[in-house]
Amino acid sequence: MQIEAALERIKGVVGPRGWIADPGECEPYLVEARRLWRGATRLVVRPAATAEVAAVVRICAEARLPIVPQGGNTGLVGGGVPPEDGQNIILALSRMNRIRAIDPVNFTMTIEAGCILAHLQQAAAEADRLFPLSLGAEGSCQIGGNLSTNAGGIAVLRYGNTRELTLGLEVVLPDGRVWDGLRGLRKDNTGYDLKQLFIGGEGTLGIITAATVKLFPKPREVETALLGLTRVEEVMDLFARARAATADQLTAFELIPRAALDLALIYIPGTADPLTAPHPWYVLLEMSSSQTDSGIRALLERLLEGALTDDLIADGVIAESGAQAKDLWHIREAIVEAQDYSGSIKHDVSVPISRVAEFVVRATAAVTERLPGIRPIAFGHVGDGNIHFNLTQPDGAETSAYLARWQEFNDLVHGIVRELNGSISAEHGVGRLKRDEITHYKSRVEIKLMHTIKRALDPDNIMNPGKVVSV
Repeated sequence: MQIEAALERIKGVVGPRGWIADPGECEPYLVEARRLWRGATRLVVRPAATAEVAAVVRICAEARLPIVPQGGNTGLVGGGVPPEDGQNIILALSRMNRIRAIDPVNFTMTIEAGCILAHLQQAAAEADRLFPLSLGAEGSCQIGGNLSTNAGGIAVLRYGNTRELTLGLEVVLPDGRVWDGLRGLRKDNTGYDLKQLFIGGEGTLGIITAATVKLFPKPREVETALLGLTRVEEVMDLFARARAATADQLTAFELIPRAALDLALIYIPGTADPLTAPHPWYVLLEMSSSQTDSGIRALLERLLEGALTDDLIADGVIAESGAQAKDLWHIREAIVEAQDYSGSIKHDVSVPISRVAEFVVRATAAVTERLPGIRPIAFGHVGDGNIHFNLTQPDGAETSAYLARWQEFNDLVHGIVRELNGSISAEHGVGRLKRDEITHYKSRVEIKLMHTIKRALDPDNIMNPGKVVSV
């Protein structure tokens, strides 16, 4: 009875436009993007303001009714999916989508959690500034989810993860209090940096309702190139050379294997092979400058000329227009989508940059020895050590039987990651998928500290229970 009364009070707080109970309308909120999980809920709540979020959380705290915060529901680890028992509410923040302020002089933007990432990029551009966070899901993911998972993306090399892009937060705590930490300061040494608890916390410690994020000068010149290489070790040599030659003008450095390009050419319309001959590995490289007549084109040409002379690269193409650059980036996007057409066991890992090639070689050897015919696809963000090591099923394999070996291959790959002092979750978070597994890869002290923080802030375990940590 207490729960029913709490649900009625919540409906009164958010008004008729702020809640959904119809099963058909609730369905999109219940299923994870890869359909690995499907949960249930008593009510989908859609508040329109921080005060409404706080009031809803206070009611839930009194009734000990679990809350599952949700953004665009594009996550890949089950962090935004409710439990199967249905004894919870989903708190969806899509109606909280205002840009509260843009300060071009301070190079900051204050935004609400439900803002779609692509809209923030556009708003920054209209103010002649850059918000550099860029992800494949940017047309539908929301900044609150990006903050809660500490999302990375293609520009981490130059600008950092979401954590590095964030100056301040507004957070509703598990008891309904609001912490207003929306400060646009680059320097503030007045104690603990509390925002870092909630960035990457996946809604388990509080609900991020707004943030103040960094902006940057808008690029005036951008140069993009796709390069073909023979060995993954050469990719790392090229990265070291490019980083030294271009410094902070190197924006992206993406690894693409030939196997991934072959899949994209088969399955994804509009994908083209821009080089005259196939190569085992490719690098998609981008440089940018906020100055006109910056000379980065000449810098890139000198870099590639030297790499060709030293047999570091076999071939390459530099985009001659924005349209050609878009076509090259389409390859990077297409290789992700193409992997959905057959069984694929995913890994989102990171290792020290200096050990990326070693990881790829060792992990490839290990999985192919375990299952001959398996097709490893190692791609991603070389510049920050984040490799998506996905394993496409062998030709002719039965998909369900292959995917049943997910944990087996996770254990194999993650064991190598651990030996290389890496992480088993680089940018997708922990959620449900890796909640128990991280206990094998973090020290007892780290896990104990996480439990202590969770119990201190959320003693009744109502904030996204069952995610990140088990309490």
